[in-house]
Amino acid sequence: MTDQGSTGIPDPEGASDIIDTEFEIGQDNLEGNVGPFGFDIHNPVFLVSGLSVIAFVIYALLAPEQAGSFFGWLRPTLTSTFDWFFLSAANVFVIFCLVLIFSPWGSVRLGGKEASPDYSYIGWFAMLFAAGMGIGLMFFGVLEPVYHMAISEPLGVASPIAEDGSIIAENVDAAKKMGLAATIYHWGLHPWAIYAVVALALALFSFNKGLPLSIRSAFYPIFGERVWGWTGHVIDILAVFATLFGLATSLGLGAQQANAGLEYVYGVPNTVTVQVVLIIGITAVALISVLRGLDGGVKVLSEINMGIASLLLLFVLIAGPTAAIFSDFLSGLTAYATDLVALSNPVGREDDGYRQGWTAFYWAWWISWSPFVGMFIARVSRGRTVREFLTCVLIIPSLVCVLWMAVFGGVAIDQVLSDPLTSAVKANVIDAYRPELSLFAMLEGLPLAAITSTIGIVLVIVFFVTSSDSGSLVIDTITAGGKVDAPVPQRVFWCTFEGLVAIVLLIGGGLGSLQAMVISTGLPFTLVLLLMCWAIFKGLLTEER
Repeated sequence: MTDQGSTGIPDPEGASDIIDTEFEIGQDNLEGNVGPFGFDIHNPVFLVSGLSVIAFVIYALLAPEQAGSFFGWLRPTLTSTFDWFFLSAANVFVIFCLVLIFSPWGSVRLGGKEASPDYSYIGWFAMLFAAGMGIGLMFFGVLEPVYHMAISEPLGVASPIAEDGSIIAENVDAAKKMGLAATIYHWGLHPWAIYAVVALALALFSFNKGLPLSIRSAFYPIFGERVWGWTGHVIDILAVFATLFGLATSLGLGAQQANAGLEYVYGVPNTVTVQVVLIIGITAVALISVLRGLDGGVKVLSEINMGIASLLLLFVLIAGPTAAIFSDFLSGLTAYATDLVALSNPVGREDDGYRQGWTAFYWAWWISWSPFVGMFIARVSRGRTVREFLTCVLIIPSLVCVLWMAVFGGVAIDQVLSDPLTSAVKANVIDAYRPELSLFAMLEGLPLAAITSTIGIVLVIVFFVTSSDSGSLVIDTITAGGKVDAPVPQRVFWCTFEGLVAIVLLIGGGLGSLQAMVISTGLPFTLVLLLMCWAIFKGLLTEER
C-alpha cells in the first residue's frame, strides 16, 4: 500500500487504499506522448479542448453577426435564471474557508510537515494578487463605486443625484457607503474564497498526496480511479474552457480600456481594429514571458505590476482628498460588514439590476478564472499551513481591494458630488455609460493627468500580459496532465489562442459577448467547485495534524 503523504489517498475508514500499480497506470495515462508539432497529447483533453477552441474561433469569424446575436441573448438569460445559484454557491465557498481556518485541519502544512515556503510573503502576495484581479481593478476601480452610488441603487438605497443633476444632500452619506459596500462585496471575501478553494485542493492533492497538478486530481477521494478516465477528462476539459473564456473576458476588457486611454490622452481612434492590434501586440509580448517560465517571466512581471500600481495608488491618495479617502476606507469597510448578509442573500430581493447584472456576472467570472488563479496560487504556495494559506488568500488581497476602491472610487465619488456639472467622471459614467474611460476621467481631475493616464495605460497593458502568460502556463499544465514543464510549442498554442478568442468575442459583440461566454462556462464549473469542497474535506481527514 502507498503512503498517504506521497501518492495515495485512502478513504477516511482506510478501506480502499490506492495500490501503487494502479496509481502508476493512472499516471501513465496522463503522461501522454509528444506528437505532431511538439505537442504533448495526453488522452482526449488537449485534442478536445484545442479542436473545440479552433472551431469556436472559426465560427465567430465566419458568422460574427449571428454570434453577436446569440451572445447578446445568452448573458441576460443565464444571469436572470441562475442568479440565485451563483449567489448561494459563493456563500458556501466563504463559509467553507472560514470553517477550515478555525478547524483543527488548519494546522496541516501543504507539502508535508517539513516543507518550507518557496517564496517570501512579498513575492507571494505580488503573484497571487497580480494574477487574480489586476485588469479588473483597473477597469472597475472607479466605475463601480460611482455607478452603484448613483444609478443601480443596490438594496434600495436612494441616489444622491437628482434628475436635474443637482445633489440631494440627505442622500449623500448613505449612497456613498452603499456604493463602496456594494463594490467591496464583489472584490472581497467571496471571490477570494472561490480562488482559495481551487488553490487549496490542487496544493493538497499535488503536494501532500503526490497526484498530478491537474484539476481532476482533487476529485480522487470522490471518483477514485475514474479520474484517470472520462470522468477526469470532462473535469479538465471544463476547466480549460472556463479558464480560456475567463481570460478572454479580461483580455477584452484590458484592450478596451487601453484603447480608451490612448484615445483620451493621445487621440488614437477607439475602434475594434485598434483593440485587435493591441491584443495581437500584447499577446506577442506575453509569449516572451511564457517562454521564460514562472520565475523568469510571470514572477518578474507580477512584481513590476505591484510596483507601478503602488505608485499610482500612492499618487491618487496624496493628490486626492486624503482625509476623506481614509474615512471612506473605514466607512466602506464598516458598511460592507454591516450589509454583507443582505448583499449575499439570494432570494426575495428587488434589486435585479445589481444582483443579476453585476453579482451573478462577477461570480461566474471569478469561478471561470478559478482554475487559472487557483492553480497559479497553488504552484507558489507550497510550505504554507492551511490556516496561513486561507487567511492570507482571503484577508490580505481583500483589504488591498478595499483600499484600492476607497482611493480610486472615493476620489471619483468626491469629484462627482463636489462639482457634478463639470465632473468628467459623471459625464462618462453616469450621463454617458463609457466604463472603459472611467479611470482616465478620474485622473483628469487630478494634477499631472497626462502622465498618470499614461502610467495607467502602461499598467493595464502589463496586467494584460501577466494574465495572458500565467493563464497560458496554467492551461498548458491542465492539458498536459499536470506537467509543469510541457513542451514549448504547446505553451505558444494556448497563449496564441487566448488572444484569438478575445479578438473574435470583441468582433462578435464586444463586452456583452465576453460576459456571455464567461457566464456560460462559469455555470457548469460552479458544480465542479461545490464537489471540490467535499473532496478537500475527505482529503484533509487523512492528513496528520
